[in-house]
Amino acid sequence: MSDNGNIAIIGDRDSVLLFKAIGLAVYAEETGADASRRIALLARGGCKVIFITEPLFEKCAETIEKYKTEAYPAIIPIPSGVGAGGIAMANIKANVEKAIGADILFTEE
Repeated sequence: MSDNGNIAIIGDRDSVLLFKAIGLAVYAEETGADASRRIALLARGGCKVIFITEPLFEKCAETIEKYKTEAYPAIIPIPSGVGAGGIAMANIKANVEKAIGADILFTEE
């Protein structure tokens, strides 16, 4: 991991390489299996926050589910270089509903 081992990003090379410039630990992974292994390694290494591109987030759902009840790492989906698939916003919505008990983000007035 980089000097800032508390925050990492996993995704395809084109989507994550720029994050290296701001000091994140960057891991270019192409398959769900590779990304799942990387998540496990980062979690064992004490990483606090893992950003992962939406396409890999979908492919690693089983691995990510194991860490949902843990305080760390927080695994956060982000759009990839090809665009957003809506997973990140759906994840935020679900967490807000769980915390507050109601959908305050998408309710129509």
